[in-house]
Amino acid sequence: MPADPSRSPTTTGAGDGARLTIGKVIALLEPEFPDLAVSKIRFLEAEGLLSPERSGSGYRRYSARDVERLRYILSAQRDHFWPLKVIRDALEAQDRGSVAPAAAEPPLEARLTAEELTERTSAPTELLAALEAGGLISRDAAGCYSAEDQSVVEAVVWLQEFGVEPRHVRPIRTAADRQVGLVEQMLAPSAPGRERQARAGQMAQRLLDIHVALVRKGISGLR
Repeated sequence: MPADPSRSPTTTGAGDGARLTIGKVIALLEPEFPDLAVSKIRFLEAEGLLSPERSGSGYRRYSARDVERLRYILSAQRDHFWPLKVIRDALEAQDRGSVAPAAAEPPLEARLTAEELTERTSAPTELLAALEAGGLISRDAAGCYSAEDQSVVEAVVWLQEFGVEPRHVRPIRTAADRQVGLVEQMLAPSAPGRERQARAGQMAQRLLDIHVALVRKGISGLR
């Protein structure tokens, strides 16, 4: 499980009364999360997962609880490969006190009918059909879609404003299948179980990091 976000951090520099700048937070967590960057923390804030205080001059100031909450989020992503929706639901459950933080488990994955998926994403049924035909989303045995399917649809709906169609993103599915195959090969000697699943999540995250870095490098020269 990710670290309990309600406990006080024991790392030097983040005592209960301390208020840290974003740079000091990164320095504090860097040994555990070497790739942590300002942009990552601000993204999590924009998603509503972090809410640090602001100083009189508008600078962010992070409390001990903020640091542990961030550690929880980063651990959930790295070690358990939880999507943001699952992390958000777990944090909200902890904030409500409905479960003990240390015992919080990811909620069951969303199972959406075609009508519910259309309503949540504003995607026309024709788009869902095209995405399903292209293998980008799929229904389970009960005819329902998953939270991951919703993420795919939302992304394609947004990209359509730039002329992107389902046929343009089909190669991404091919690349994803290859990455899954690579993870399976790397995990072949491992015994099945929770540790194997966590390791698979770590490997997948690293592959995603490579993909994102290469895309960013490729577009860095665009004007």
